[in-house]
Amino acid sequence: MIVLASIMPFILSFLRVVFAFAFTALLVAPAHSQTLQTVKDRGHLICGASEQLLGFAQQSSEGFWSGFDVDLCRAISAAIFGDPDKVEFISYDGLARFAPLQLGDVDVLVRNASWNLRRDSLYQVRYVGTSFFDGQSFLIRKNLGIVSSYELDELSICVIDASEEQSNLVEFSFKNQITYTEILYQDRHDLSLAYEGGLCDAISASSSHLYSMMRNMSEPDEHQILPERISKQPLGPVIKLGDDEWYNLINWVLFALVNGEELGVNSTGATSFDVSKNPAIRRLLGLDADFGKALGLEKEWAKNVISSVGNYKEIYERSFGSQTGLALPRGQNALWTNGGLLFAPPIR
Repeated sequence: MIVLASIMPFILSFLRVVFAFAFTALLVAPAHSQTLQTVKDRGHLICGASEQLLGFAQQSSEGFWSGFDVDLCRAISAAIFGDPDKVEFISYDGLARFAPLQLGDVDVLVRNASWNLRRDSLYQVRYVGTSFFDGQSFLIRKNLGIVSSYELDELSICVIDASEEQSNLVEFSFKNQITYTEILYQDRHDLSLAYEGGLCDAISASSSHLYSMMRNMSEPDEHQILPERISKQPLGPVIKLGDDEWYNLINWVLFALVNGEELGVNSTGATSFDVSKNPAIRRLLGLDADFGKALGLEKEWAKNVISSVGNYKEIYERSFGSQTGLALPRGQNALWTNGGLLFAPPIR
């Protein structure tokens, strides 16, 4: 009895640690790996997209969605179901960013806020990876004869009030000794309206928004987006914090699109590559070994993705290529082998 009494405090202390660990595990466990199973049980993916942003996400009068970010959601659907069309799209403006994820209204958000430390750490969400490297630039009339942002001086520039873009503009002008007049607006739609109405000489915003604005103008060929980027704005899918399996799945869908382009595997030839002797291609298409199992997917998940929506280049060309009427150069969104930033780890 004396021995038992002497060790009882240690036993109680040990039990408290065990119970505390078990309770913590119960709190954390429900979030782990639940999204993929929820999507499979539901029978379709719910994807949160930006409201009409030409090239990235637009909805036709018949309700058909298309665009770069839309194809990313379709790629995720193809990976899970072997069918790119098992997606429900819900559009959100720039003010509705993370609450839909936290509430479980959507499984993944695409094309909302750019990736930075604050957004990645304070809102119980997790950025999966970069699908599009964006950055702030300038939209200006060609007849001004300006070909570089460093030539801007003594102009009026439309920009969103109290925004990151306004702050970036101030820093850029200070660093490069540029003088300008700010024309401030609270709504992004006002920028293009004011610019086309002659209220400012240029617009400063993310290049993706400038591209969309220019495509909507009556005579887009009279305008240009200057080549320099004065900020870093990586964009990509965002998910709810705490689901590592879902994170890995979406990340590797992105990697499959990039690897597909790098290896020359496209939508028209994905099936014909079944006879390829290239080990990297055979691993990508699920011909050798089963790399889908670790992601909770079928063996040919990447083949389903590329044959359904194409590789990264095909998606980019479909959204921003010459056939759209206003080509957006690849720039930073080119492969690392072509001077860009796109780089994906191999499937092996």
